[in-house]
Amino acid sequence: MTNEEKLRLIEDTLELDNNSLKESTFLADIENYDSMTKLTLIVLCDDEFNKKLTGEQINEFKTVKDILDFMG
Repeated sequence: MTNEEKLRLIEDTLELDNNSLKESTFLADIENYDSMTKLTLIVLCDDEFNKKLTGEQINEFKTVKDILDFMG
């Protein structure tokens, strides 16, 4: 899966418009990036990428690129 495809997947998960995220987007700048969104991302990483993301790890993420890097 390309980074562009991963970005679309993250946008869908966060219920954002297509092409609204860039790798450099700060997570703090995303209006609906909250604890429920973080839980959804944890499930996404497990289901789609078979990667276990912890609450501690996700709290260290600063940008969308951090999520992409974790996804692999």
